Amino acid sequence: MGEGSGQRRKIYGLTSQIRRAAASVPANIAEGYGRESTGAYVQFLKTARGFLRELETHLLLAARLEMLEGKQAIALITDAESIGKMLHALVRTLQMKKPAVR
Repeated sequence: MGEGSGQRRKIYGLTSQIRRAAASVPANIAEGYGRESTGAYVQFLKTARGFLRELETHLLLAARLEMLEGKQAIALITDAESIGKMLHALVRTLQMKKPAVR
């Protein structure tokens, strides 16, 4: 295999990881929302935050490997950080809620 083939595999592999991590964020939010308890929802929100951090790491790596323009990486990471702050605020709000007495 030539050098070009190896580079294409690297690009495909990183692109695949970026897509998987990006898709996992809303998927975990949706799955958690569908659960019966607030505790389960919070756990899925925390998992979504983990995938968001993974996405940020992959974006940084893509920028360092010059597979993504610096301006694009900064914009995407800024968006991810904003989403992370929203998730953090939602988790805190849900954790502060008192359980309903039945």
